[in-house]
Amino acid sequence: MRCLPVAFVVLLLLAGPRDAMAEPPKCAPIEHLSGRYLVCTFDPAVDDIRLYGAATLGGGGATYDRLNTHLLRNGEYTTFAMNGGMYHPGYGPVGLLVEQGREIGALNRAAAAGNFFLKPNGVFWVGDGRAGVMETQAYEKAALAPHAATQSGPMLVIDGAIHPKFLPDGTSLQIRNGVGILPDGRVAFVISKNRVRFHDFATLFRDRLGCRDALFLDGSISSLYSPEVRRRDRLAVMGTIIAVVRGLPW
Repeated sequence: MRCLPVAFVVLLLLAGPRDAMAEPPKCAPIEHLSGRYLVCTFDPAVDDIRLYGAATLGGGGATYDRLNTHLLRNGEYTTFAMNGGMYHPGYGPVGLLVEQGREIGALNRAAAAGNFFLKPNGVFWVGDGRAGVMETQAYEKAALAPHAATQSGPMLVIDGAIHPKFLPDGTSLQIRNGVGILPDGRVAFVISKNRVRFHDFATLFRDRLGCRDALFLDGSISSLYSPEVRRRDRLAVMGTIIAVVRGLPW
C-alpha cells in the first residue's frame, strides 16, 4: 500500500473523511433559556470513545494537534474531541483517569475548594459497549473496570435531581461543557456557545435531553474539536481529552 505524506493525511482529515460525510449529523445546535449550545451524541456500542491524558500525548498539556499526531501514528483519526476534566498546574488529572483500561489518576474523594470538590462530584466512564455517569461514591461501590473514565465535578444531575447547590438566579456565568447519558444509552456531550449559569446548564441536560445523570467537565477553558461543524479550538491546552476515534479509511 502506498504511504501518504503526513501533511496530505492531515489535509484530508481537516476536509472530513468521505464515509463521515454520508452519515447523519452527530452535532446539533439547541437553545435553552438564555443559552445557546451545541449537543453532540455518540453511541458507545458503535463509537470508539476514549480518554487521553497530557502525559500520553507528550506532556506540556494535551492539545488537539498532539492528539491527532498521536492517533495518525497508529493509523487512526479523531472525529470528535472535547476537554475531559480538571487538572493540576502540571496538567495531571485532579481525580480518576483511565486510559485504555489503565488507571493513570486515582479516584479523588477529598474535600477542598473549587468546582471539582463541590460534592457530589462524579465519574464519566465507558466500557463493554456502554457508558455511564455516576456520583463518585456510587462509582466506587460499583467496582467497575472501564476502558476509559474521567472524574470531574460537580455533578449536574443526580438521578433526575439538579445539584442542590445550583441556584436559578446564580451569578456565575461561564462557557461550560459537560456530559450526560440519554435515555437510549447514547452519550451527549454539550458545550455552551455563550456564558451560562450552572442551574441553566443542568436543566438543559435534565429537561431538554432527558438525562437522569450528567457531569460538569469544565468552564472557561471549555473547548471542542468537531470537523463536522468546522470547529477546531486549536489554542486549547488541556489536562485530559475525550475523543471519538476511528481507523483511517485507506
